[in-house]
Amino acid sequence: MSTRFTRDGSQALEQYLADVCEQVRGGIQNIVPAHKLEGIALAGGYGRGEGGVLRTKEGEQPYNDLEFFVFIRGSTLLNDRRYKAALHELGERLTPAAGIEVEFKVISCAVLRKAKPSMFYYDLVTGHRWLIGDDSLLENTEHHRDASRIPLHEVTRLLFNRCSGLLFAKVRLQQSNFTAEDADFVARNIAKAQLALGDALLAAEGRYHWSCVERHQRLVAGEALHRHHAQGVAFKLHPQRSALSRDDLAKLHSEVSALAHDLFLSLESRRLGHPFSSAANYASGKINKCPEQPAWKNVLQHLRTPPVALGIPQPIERYPREVLLHALAEMLWINSTVQRERVQAYETLWHRFN
Repeated sequence: MSTRFTRDGSQALEQYLADVCEQVRGGIQNIVPAHKLEGIALAGGYGRGEGGVLRTKEGEQPYNDLEFFVFIRGSTLLNDRRYKAALHELGERLTPAAGIEVEFKVISCAVLRKAKPSMFYYDLVTGHRWLIGDDSLLENTEHHRDASRIPLHEVTRLLFNRCSGLLFAKVRLQQSNFTAEDADFVARNIAKAQLALGDALLAAEGRYHWSCVERHQRLVAGEALHRHHAQGVAFKLHPQRSALSRDDLAKLHSEVSALAHDLFLSLESRRLGHPFSSAANYASGKINKCPEQPAWKNVLQHLRTPPVALGIPQPIERYPREVLLHALAEMLWINSTVQRERVQAYETLWHRFN
């Protein structure tokens, strides 16, 4: 792994991020007793040495969130209850000074070793930066290092999240007043989707890699996914404020959404062993879209989740994300215009199950 936070950021930016990490380390040590604290790892782009560098007139600035994993001995459930509030407060205190979101997730080495393979854990184990601890804490996690073991439902979740971003961008593009902030939001979510489409294809083929640069090299050159992935990688490493007009963004959004439609239906047909000829066919299909989730857990999720009106009925034994998948297909790819209130209801539920 790189000893840098970014691939080509200035020394001033690198030192700035190192200073933030030092504040994080000290803050966590003041919250979690030394005998409980196993380690602290920075994950995400900056943990992998591929964090974003935003170049402004005032100089280079960080762009992506800082995602820290706090490894604490003992029950993760109890530790989460005991330390989550204080860690959240620490993040809120450091975020304004850092200029980017500072987030924490409580976990233990024992839980990580026992967890099933996922894209989330693959990225953590293969790409990170230790603030406290070293890779000896990751012994017996080889199953997380094998990209071919990432299950297809993880690929669906990646596309679900990034296509949701395209849906939220669609709402902005259709509103009467379109500001510079809206343009930046739309461009950012299009770029995330451009990156995710190539990443999803590689993950489905067992060829995913922690480095976005390496992932791009593994795609077939000359194809549309390769071209869009290049734009996604460029934005990830060097994000910038959008200078495109609403019409130009709408055209790009339409192109990326069409690519996402074809890839999504292709991978879902493969994952579920059922052909989906169109988004309408997918949205109306009765086949269980989340078979990896046990029915008893789904019932509990429904009982714990306040009702959100999306106008799509769902059996209580089905995972709540299924209704979101149906609504996403309908609003992003079938309906030419979307109701802002319905998308707001969708977003409320999306935050719970993304």
